Order: sequence, then C-alpha cells, then structure tokens
Amino acid sequence: MRKLFVVGAAMLALLSVASFAHAQIYDLRELNNQQIAALPRDRTVVLMPGGILEQHGPYLPSYTDGYSNEYVARQVAHAIVARPGWVALMFPPIPLGAGGVHYRPNPLFPGTIHVHFEALQAVYMDLAADLGETGFRWVFLFQDHGGGGHKQALDQASDFFMDTYQGRMVHLGGLVLPPSPSAPALLSPEEEKENGLDVHSGMDETSRMLFLRPDLVDPAHTAATAFSGRTWEELVQIAARSSWPGYFGSPRLASAALGAEILRRHVEAYSTLVVRILDGFDPRSLPRQMDRQGADSGRIKYNEVTAEHEQRIKSVQERWLRSKGLR
Repeated sequence: MRKLFVVGAAMLALLSVASFAHAQIYDLRELNNQQIAALPRDRTVVLMPGGILEQHGPYLPSYTDGYSNEYVARQVAHAIVARPGWVALMFPPIPLGAGGVHYRPNPLFPGTIHVHFEALQAVYMDLAADLGETGFRWVFLFQDHGGGGHKQALDQASDFFMDTYQGRMVHLGGLVLPPSPSAPALLSPEEEKENGLDVHSGMDETSRMLFLRPDLVDPAHTAATAFSGRTWEELVQIAARSSWPGYFGSPRLASAALGAEILRRHVEAYSTLVVRILDGFDPRSLPRQMDRQGADSGRIKYNEVTAEHEQRIKSVQERWLRSKGLR
C-alpha cells in the first residue's frame, strides 16, 4: 500500500500562485529592449526550462521531460519573487537535448530527436555569453534529462558563464542533491521491486504526466508489462531486446497523486537550493551527476552507445558537406 501523506495539501501548494509574486515574474518573449534593460541585474534571476524530445514508450509524449521541467521552473520562480525586490525572468523553453533513449539493435524509435553534444554545448554557451554580456548574473537551467553528454554540455556551459562573467549559472539537474530524510516511501517494497531502477517512463514520469497532462497519457498504461532492472547494466540488456517497447519500470503503478507528491518534492528541493545560491552558497561545492556516472559500468555502456550513434550521424553529415564543397 502506498504511503502518501498530505497529498491534497501538496497539490494545492503546487497549484497556488500568490498575486503579489505574479507581478514580479516576467516572460522574456513579451518584453521590449527598454523593459529588459530596466531589470535590476543583481536581483533578476533567469530561469531556462526545457526538455529533450525523446521517445517515452507507447504511453507518454515525446516532450515528457519538458512538461515537468517547465512546471518546476514556474514553481521555483514563485519562491524567488517571494524575496522582496527579486525578479524572475522566464526564458522560452528549449526543446533540445543530447543522448536520447534509443538503444536497441533495430532502427531508432520515432520521437527521439536529439542534437550532438557539441551542438548542445554551443547553444548553451552562446546563451550564456549573450546573457553575461548584457549583465545578467543569475541563471538556472531546468533540464533533468539523464544522458551523460547532455549533462556534461550543460555543466560546461554553466562553468563557462561562472568563470567568464563572475555570476552564477547552475545546471540544477546536473547536481547530486541529498535526499530528504523525512520523506516517506512512495511505493511499498513489493512495488519498489516491480518498478526497479525507474529512469525512463516508469512509475515516476507516468505519474508526473498524469498530474500535469493526463490528456496526453495513454490509458493503456494501467495494464503495462514491467520492464524492470536493478542496475544500469540490466537496463542496457533489457533495451537491447527487439521486443523492448521503450520504457523501463512499471507504468501501471503510476497515479496523479504520486505525480503531485514527486513534483512537490522536486520543487521543494530546487527552491531551497536556488534560494541558498542567491544567498551566497557556491553550487560547485556539490557533487555532480556526471562524476557518479563515470563509476557506473552500465551508464558507461549506455553513453558509449549514444556516442557511437552520434559519430555515425556526424560521418553522414560530413560526407554530404564535403560532397558540396562546404568542408
């Protein structure tokens, strides 16, 4: 039996927006150059949500990551503007990512559309440079995609910004945050075993989408077969099967109530960290996800497969460019 506490209160907290805060949250797309110039650079926080377009099996949409990241970013914006004098500037969502889940011996899954590591790195470094050159000093990236190259590209763009413009650009999804010691388990031991290592389209992401966009979740998820593994090595073996449908874990265990609680915890953790950083905490003192990936043989294998795919596509592109005299 699931152990959920105060879910109703959590949902209300997530959905509520204080009227005084709303006036201090701006959409960059709606501002002219004079309005942008008038923003106080020392107290304006740029929030960059986004998500890779990536197949999420037969039950969830390809922009599943993005819907969650956009929601979390908006909620964190309210925590920022609750501080007197602070402004949150919402950047347009960026639907780009590297290392989408497509590992299998057959052709790529429809719905996975990713860019190369170098391309993603260049995009975010360009964004960092333009924001830095125009005086912005606080930037937070909301991209929780787990691909190694993806995380590395955003980590490096953030480091570039901090080293070059002496501000803070933080890839929140690239950091290892300590778990909440008081958070109750979401699933029973039997359900935990059935769900396994929930990294892609299992109970977690299906629950989030049932809370955020239930209209985009295929009702057939309630009868989904579990494709569960305890380690990344086991997941890589599962994904290599020609019969693998594109998800890990057990989507049938998902519910909107679980999604509300998962997102509440996510918002709470990020809001707390962002406020600490605005108060002077150095995010580079925290361990990074990429550092831990390097010690996991299963993650290394997954990243190698992604790199092989990228190299093959780059070779095709290079041949075309050379044939047209563009190289």
